[in-house]
Amino acid sequence: MEKVDLQKLSFAGFLVSIGIVFGDIGTSPLYTYTAIIGNQPITELIALGGVSAIFWTLTFQTTIKYVFITLRADNKGEGGIFSLYTLIRKYRRWLLFPAIAGGSFLLADSIITPPISVSSAMEGLKPSFPDIPIIPIVISIIVLLFIIQRKGTSFIGKLFGPVMIVWFTMIALLGIGELAGSFSVFKALNPYYAYKLLAEHPGGFWLLGGVFLCTTGAEALYSDLGHCGRKNIQISWLYVKVCLILCYFGQAAWLLKHIGTQLTDVSPFFGLVPHWFIFPAIAVATLATIIASQALISGSFTLVAEAIRLNLWPKLRVIFPSDVIGQLYIPAINWLLMFGCITVVLYFRESKNMEAAFGLSVTLTMLMTTILLSFYLYVKKINRVAVFTLLILFLIIEGAFLTANLKKFMHGGWVTLSLGVLIFAIMYIWYRAGEIKRGLQKLVELEPFIPVLKELSNDAAVPKYATNLVYLTSSGSSKKIEDSTIHSILYRQPKRADIYWFVHIDVVDEPFKMSYTVDIIEPEEVVYISFKLGFRVAPKINSLFRKVVEEMVLKKEVNIQSRYTSLDKHNITGDFKFVITQRFLSFENELSFSNDFILKVYFFLKKISLPDEKEYGLDYSNLIIEKLPLILTTPKHSKLQREE
Repeated sequence: MEKVDLQKLSFAGFLVSIGIVFGDIGTSPLYTYTAIIGNQPITELIALGGVSAIFWTLTFQTTIKYVFITLRADNKGEGGIFSLYTLIRKYRRWLLFPAIAGGSFLLADSIITPPISVSSAMEGLKPSFPDIPIIPIVISIIVLLFIIQRKGTSFIGKLFGPVMIVWFTMIALLGIGELAGSFSVFKALNPYYAYKLLAEHPGGFWLLGGVFLCTTGAEALYSDLGHCGRKNIQISWLYVKVCLILCYFGQAAWLLKHIGTQLTDVSPFFGLVPHWFIFPAIAVATLATIIASQALISGSFTLVAEAIRLNLWPKLRVIFPSDVIGQLYIPAINWLLMFGCITVVLYFRESKNMEAAFGLSVTLTMLMTTILLSFYLYVKKINRVAVFTLLILFLIIEGAFLTANLKKFMHGGWVTLSLGVLIFAIMYIWYRAGEIKRGLQKLVELEPFIPVLKELSNDAAVPKYATNLVYLTSSGSSKKIEDSTIHSILYRQPKRADIYWFVHIDVVDEPFKMSYTVDIIEPEEVVYISFKLGFRVAPKINSLFRKVVEEMVLKKEVNIQSRYTSLDKHNITGDFKFVITQRFLSFENELSFSNDFILKVYFFLKKISLPDEKEYGLDYSNLIIEKLPLILTTPKHSKLQREE
């Protein structure tokens, strides 16, 4: 889908927002009331108290917290929990923990949303076809959905908006149809009915676990900020919320007509659908759930890509299937999510069983967003009393939802919670090991070695290693370089080159920034280049470096022609050779249990992750990989003695 001008409100932006932002929250009427009621008989208190709780949850959690407050915490127009983290990470180190926790549980939730959404839609066929095999149909739809990810979503993206417009209009009309003559149900707009449900219904507080499902897609509003723009999301939410409320109140009116009965194969949502319209309704619902799942999958790709660039996740292959900005595809994540979704379908079998696993991880994500958002508002010097009030208010609301959802732990909540903890551990271990490595990285002043590099470069007695020798460096200054790089050039096999290039990659907080600086340390001898790449930009250094060199040649800042006489007279460009230094864990280390565990897991993950050379898009034919031992502690040999 072509990106519209997000800086202003437009119909195209409205359509895009409807199509890709509200899929998850928009399909929640399929299963929310079913989760609230469960196996208990329908009562007036459940019908009215449930819809009252849903309305005020959508108002506080979705409208106030996300639509009006959180969307304003944008990072150059981009949203999402990692974008929020990059805005404030320089202030406190501990902010890393809520950031990776929120990202972890959001990813964990990605394996439950497609199964529950698609299953809820397909189960509408049960009243007409009791023996229809729902599970194979659901799995087939999910598999097809993940297979098409490789092609990107731009070719079907234009359908998202119109289909979701049809969906929201349909559920609004279904609600209105049931409400005809039953508008008294709107008395449930009074929050007193929600209070009565919690206070008077047996175990009423625990019903909040079901109520929470109505707002599980709220985090997507923030994550998709960069795709749609704040104003477009805010305006489109007005339409979406009206449609959702009409549908939910219509379901409440339907429930009031079935007091004393229990839900069987007919959910409150499909109870609104006239018999003659059941198949079109199921078709539209299925398309809507596919779109909701698609948006969540795309969001997972974006989240993982951000984590990789922020050094919070092992490197993985990232593919850009189209020229649409921000659209990407990560094969490893795609197939892992597909396997997880299929496993969820086979394990839980019905959507009502999946409800237990749904919501718990999203509640934790929302709590983490609340913490980060409050700190963001604090550093922005918003009124401290207002910030503290908002923090307490949403901690109470989300704390209540979390407590209620914890009841689901043994009934399926452990699935997403365990997965979230596993993802959190991977993120933390990857980050912590990176810190340990950086702490051992020794930088030395480059200036004293410049004369030596010049002499080596012009020493014909030393066989030429490369015309242009390029080292990737973690040093953010042209005045310093890793001692391992100097050791590689001078103390191993001496590496004579005409020009030594040192290339640094700086991941910056601005999402799509792409710029560079050049420091010619010694003309025609030593050059330092620093790239500033946003955390949503793929570091394709091979092509970026080539472009920089071409621009330098045009400005006559460097001569890259071969220095060999036979080649120079024919204007042949000299060769470029890249050198990457990789560490391995030395057996000589005597580590504490925690550091030993972290580093062993880190190097295991590194073995199965994308190699540096592939991440940077380097040409294998001109690449040298040097392996160096990572030594944290020097073993003691106090008993070793020399014998005469």
